[in-house]
Amino acid sequence: MIGDIVTLKQLFEEKVEEFNKKIDESESLKKELAHLNKTFTLDLDTEAYSLTLENSKIKDFKPEALENADVVVTSTPETILALIEGDLRPMRAYITKKIRIKGKIQDLMFLKKFL
Repeated sequence: MIGDIVTLKQLFEEKVEEFNKKIDESESLKKELAHLNKTFTLDLDTEAYSLTLENSKIKDFKPEALENADVVVTSTPETILALIEGDLRPMRAYITKKIRIKGKIQDLMFLKKFL
């Protein structure tokens, strides 16, 4: 189980790197996301992370919340870890309110590609 902010931050940094590599290797995925220029905040109560999706790439990943993010995901570190590890399915997390999402539903499809 990931317990400290440094380790969780490192996990997210790895996911960002994996995502950007996946984009580099897939023209179809790059085109699919090309129209999205959005900011995202992940609020985990005791810590927060933000990133920008622009030109089909994630950039500006930071361990802080953005005040006016386009999409805000609220959850706990344990839930996010379970999602990343595949122990919890995104729809189940949403239905059971283990994850709350504020933003346009079409923007959220990006999150599935990120996981």
